[in-house]
Amino acid sequence: MEKKFFFRNKGPFKLKVLFPYTKINFDIQNVKTLKEAIKHDLTFYDSVRYENLAKKTKASVCITTEKLKKHLPKNCKIILVKNVLFELAKVLKKFYPDSDLDYPDLSLQKPSKSKFPAVKFGNNVLIGKNVKIGKNSFVGSNSIIEHDVVVGKNCVIGSQVLIKNSYIGDSVVIQDGCKIGLKGFGFIPIKGNNFKFPHVGHVNIKNNVEIAGSCTIDRGSLDETCIGENTYIDNQVHIAHNVKIGDNCMIAGQVGFAGSSTIGNNVSIGGQAGISGHLKIGNNVKIGGGSGVVKDIPDNQIVMGYPAVSIKEFLKNK
Repeated sequence: MEKKFFFRNKGPFKLKVLFPYTKINFDIQNVKTLKEAIKHDLTFYDSVRYENLAKKTKASVCITTEKLKKHLPKNCKIILVKNVLFELAKVLKKFYPDSDLDYPDLSLQKPSKSKFPAVKFGNNVLIGKNVKIGKNSFVGSNSIIEHDVVVGKNCVIGSQVLIKNSYIGDSVVIQDGCKIGLKGFGFIPIKGNNFKFPHVGHVNIKNNVEIAGSCTIDRGSLDETCIGENTYIDNQVHIAHNVKIGDNCMIAGQVGFAGSSTIGNNVSIGGQAGISGHLKIGNNVKIGGGSGVVKDIPDNQIVMGYPAVSIKEFLKNK
C-alpha cells in the first residue's frame, strides 16, 4: 500500500533553536520513535520498558533523563531534561504546528464519478484531496473521508463514518458511526493551561478487518495505531493512540484500550474489559468480560477479574 504523511513537516530546525541551552548545533530533520529514527532525527526515551529499543536506536539525538541516558548508544547525542514528554511535545509543536488539534478538512467535496468510477457512494458523501479508494468499494451516506486517506478495494464503509489520517486495507468493513484517525487523548498538565500533545501518526487497518458501529480508533502520536488482518471488533470499542492489535483477534463491545499497548495474535477479549497503557498481551490470550488488565500477560493465558488474574486463581478466590 502506498504510504504518505498526513502532516507537513516545517523542519529542519537547528538543535540550538529547539534547545537553546545545548552546545550541540546541527540540523534536525524530523522527530521519530526510538525504533524508526535514523541519522539527523530526534527521538525520546522516557521509560526503562523501552531499554532494548533505546540501545539500538539510530537517532542522532535523544531527549531523556539522567537515569536513562546510560542505555543509549555512544553515537547518540543526549539532551537531558526533567520531563521528557513535555519537551517532546514542545518540539513536535514546532515541527508539526497543526497536529495538536483536529482542524476541519476544508478541501472536502462531493466525489467525482470520473475519479472513482468503480466506487458506489451514498448521499451527501464528502471526499478530501488526494484520497484513493479501491474498486468495488461502497461508502454510505453522510460519510467523510479526509485528505490523503487510502482505502483498499472491496471495502464497505457505512453511513456517518469519519476517516482521516488512515490507511485502510482490502475487504475492510467499517460500520455506521465509526471515527477513525482522530487525535488521541494526550496533554501535559500545567496549572491553568494544559499543553496539548501533538499527534502526527496515523491508523493502519489491514485486510479483512471488520469494525462494528460507533467505534473510535485514535491515530498514533509518533507511531501508528494498527489493527491486524482478519480481526473483528464489536460496537463501541475505543482504541487509543499507538495501540497495536494483532491478527485474528475478537474484541467484544465496549472494550477500551489505553495508549501504546500491544496485543498479540488470536486474542479474545470479552465485553467491557479494559487494557491499561504500555502493556504487552501475548498470543492466544483470552480475557474475560469486565476484566481490568494492569500488567503484561504471557502467551496462551486465560485471565479474568480486576485486576485480571489467571482463570484458576479467579475461580479459587470466588
